[in-house]
Amino acid sequence: MDGSQGELFEAAPETVAAPRASRASGPAHLEPWAVRRFLAENPNFLRADEALLTELGLRLDGGNVVDFGPAALARVHAAHQREAEMRQLLEDTARANFAAQAQIHGAVVDLLDAHSHADLAARVDDLARARFGLRAAVIALESDDTTPDGWRRLVPGQVDLILGGPQRQAFMGFQPTALGLFGAAKDEIRSLAMVRMALWSAESEALLAFGCSDPERFSPEMGAELVAFLARVVERTVERWPRA
Repeated sequence: MDGSQGELFEAAPETVAAPRASRASGPAHLEPWAVRRFLAENPNFLRADEALLTELGLRLDGGNVVDFGPAALARVHAAHQREAEMRQLLEDTARANFAAQAQIHGAVVDLLDAHSHADLAARVDDLARARFGLRAAVIALESDDTTPDGWRRLVPGQVDLILGGPQRQAFMGFQPTALGLFGAAKDEIRSLAMVRMALWSAESEALLAFGCSDPERFSPEMGAELVAFLARVVERTVERWPRA
């Protein structure tokens, strides 16, 4: 047997000290592969260091094999719990979105059955209460003249004021400047969903606004896609009749 074979099969010592950096040169940076190689070549280093095993959450079983300890098992359990909670959250969100879409589809059918401006406004308010559990909903139009029965009249520029600027197409959350849209119910409104509309022409600014007594129902973090979809339905439905 030559020298290289003797070195290959030479028994490892019972304990081997980990390489240390010289004090003069400062702490050494060890690559993960170097640490792994050192532990593989010196298995007794880890087995003999009880303090290190405890710090890592490991322990030796009766057969002198490193086993997972309570700390390691607790980390695995916590990771599994987080994964289960995230999966449940995704499932709940998907079910809520599906239910909301089903309600929106039913609301569209109701709106398309309207036969006048006033009937459309009444249907918007009814679906807000009956289908979505909200306090009220209104159609508001900027106008220097009268507006259809059941609609709210706004002065020119008021849509921008309510939404927070000419570039804002929608608003989700609480907006004090919009409370007047809801008449006698204004003191009960704690959160709103509003979308800008253009009725009959691009220059005719209008709003579709939903109000709720629950302050958590609408928030700035929410998307306004479904409310905007209803606003587009209202725009198309209004075009059936000439402006009053």
